[in-house]
Amino acid sequence: MLLTATGLSKRFAREWIFRNLTHAFHAGTATAILGPNGSGKSTLLNTLSGQLLPSEGTLTYAYQGKPVAVEEVPTYLAYAAPYLELIEELTLTELIQFHTRFKPLRPGLTPAALIELMYLEKSRHKLVRDFSSGMKQRLKLALALYAEAPLLLLDEPTTNLDRTGVDWYLEHVRATLAGRTVLVSSNVPEEYDFCQEQLLITDFGAKAAR
Repeated sequence: MLLTATGLSKRFAREWIFRNLTHAFHAGTATAILGPNGSGKSTLLNTLSGQLLPSEGTLTYAYQGKPVAVEEVPTYLAYAAPYLELIEELTLTELIQFHTRFKPLRPGLTPAALIELMYLEKSRHKLVRDFSSGMKQRLKLALALYAEAPLLLLDEPTTNLDRTGVDWYLEHVRATLAGRTVLVSSNVPEEYDFCQEQLLITDFGAKAAR
């Protein structure tokens, strides 16, 4: 999926988060969105995903050479972030079955196989609310990494993961990159060392409007 930002800017009240970002995010590339905590990385991701409207500039989408309207972007998008909620009243199996009604898994991958990939076979009938924070984060990542979606956005992907979980993420993110447009918001080098491109959000004028 191709994302093209031209003069993209976002502000809340009189505070500019970023300004005049012009960049093309191409299919088959992974881009790291870098910057210190509180610099607006998540705001940029949410703007690029179409969930937030830009204050200035334009953002266009295309898939396989055809334009995609912003309201259709969720169909093409898989997103994982610590602040995105899971339906915790469901068991793991129920949640995956519900989720995949709206966001199918990659061809040939079943919910049972996804549970095995996460090493959570013993928790398949456990309520998600009883999962540890690391188990929940691994679940969020798995649902995004293995979704049949050409646009993948990851915000601070190793939050709440222990060393084993980080290694799991690194293995599976590399296994699911091919052909996708991938954006990773992070300030932890290990999370994005596979990215070919980097954007430093502080290069885009995050200053108060005059």
